[in-house]
Amino acid sequence: MSQNSTPINDLMSTTMEKIREMVDANTIVGQPIRTEDGVTLIPVSRLTFGFASGGSDFVSKNQKPEGPNSFGGGGGAGVNIAPVAFLVVKDGYVRMLPVAAPPNTTVDRVVEMVPEIMDRVTDFIDKKQPAQDKEPQE
Repeated sequence: MSQNSTPINDLMSTTMEKIREMVDANTIVGQPIRTEDGVTLIPVSRLTFGFASGGSDFVSKNQKPEGPNSFGGGGGAGVNIAPVAFLVVKDGYVRMLPVAAPPNTTVDRVVEMVPEIMDRVTDFIDKKQPAQDKEPQE
């Protein structure tokens, strides 16, 4: 029997194939959801998974070594999918709306607010820039 066609290889291949069916990129970053008012929501999830499989060939006292062997084996897998956030796209701007509980510390709040503050600063600069371009230079 070749190395590639042993029962343990078949078992592991089947387990991995089933995991691939459950887990793909659309599981982590979901399909966009468009609302009537022009907002697009993109779900983002955390995915953890694990698998185990194993087996053994047994040769009984009555079997010849070159004859068919008894095989015992098993496999299992676990998948955990947890929502993390939504990406909110509106009018060309993207915000991350976390699903988790609000931050507990001031540092957590500041870190969470950085993208929103950067958007506001960028908007402010963009609004000031056309006004400066219209002013006559001396």
